[in-house]
Amino acid sequence: MRRRQFVLSTGAAAAAPVLKQRRAVGMSDVARASAAMDALVDADNRTGGHSSLAARALTERAKLLELQQRNASDRVRRAVYALAAEYTNAAVWSYIDLRDLTSAQKHLHESSTFAGLSQDPPTGMRVWVLMAMLAYQKKNGPEELAAAQAASASPAARRDPLFGSMGRVRVALAYSSLGEHAAARRALESAQSSLRKAPEDERPRWTDFYQPAELNHLSAGILNRQGDPATAEAMAHRALATLPPEFQRNRAMVTCELALAQLRQGEPEQATTTAATVFATMKGAPLPGRMRTLIGDFHRDLFRLAPSTRYARDWADRMRDEWSQK
Repeated sequence: MRRRQFVLSTGAAAAAPVLKQRRAVGMSDVARASAAMDALVDADNRTGGHSSLAARALTERAKLLELQQRNASDRVRRAVYALAAEYTNAAVWSYIDLRDLTSAQKHLHESSTFAGLSQDPPTGMRVWVLMAMLAYQKKNGPEELAAAQAASASPAARRDPLFGSMGRVRVALAYSSLGEHAAARRALESAQSSLRKAPEDERPRWTDFYQPAELNHLSAGILNRQGDPATAEAMAHRALATLPPEFQRNRAMVTCELALAQLRQGEPEQATTTAATVFATMKGAPLPGRMRTLIGDFHRDLFRLAPSTRYARDWADRMRDEWSQK
């Protein structure tokens, strides 16, 4: 009996310092762990997705998940999982922007798990949005539509008109991919109406990009695909007029859509001048994969319409120089 007491008391004494070191996790710990997320969002807004940004997001997630090994309340544990999902989403988005679709798919599965454990509606909705975007990049229209409809029907979309608009514009994009132009227009009008009703409110930092300018940008892309370049040009100009200066990558993407709209209206020289400003907007940063795809579309259409013009040859030289930057 005495020996058992000695063993138990010795074990307790040995464990005491360990328990002291592994104190319970609180919301202040989560707040500190989230500090790097703002820097990731800022970097993405400036230059778009890059492998280094994705790596940073996954490194921060690994540090964060160490907190789950310590005692925490249910509220804190859900907050940790929500933040883990956000870091994973940042990596997924970077891989989508890079068009590294295999890596995006792999980490999207992880993000879905973390979002489910967090029970956080906006985080869960973002997973559906990313799933729709990934399906678009893979040219899988039915999957894109299913994910977009799930985002539009999510609890976050039902509770907040801004999230409702975000879901509906993804539905519009999916219908556009499937060639269902009337349904795409209806969903786009619904997205615009919903965004007008969205109140000023505190939301996750990743939602900052979704403003009227972004909706006009996405509208320009839909209208370009539907063969309405004149309205697409108007939407692109509207987006550029109101887009905040910190959204450098988005400004370059809108400019690509504007150049395509001008080209498809039979204005190749003006379109080439517009397209060349993309490189200045990116300020020497490497072009993300999605942007390279749009620029590549413009390049092919330009040389189909005006292959022997001086401005087309000048464009080809400029593109060759810029394309070599990694």
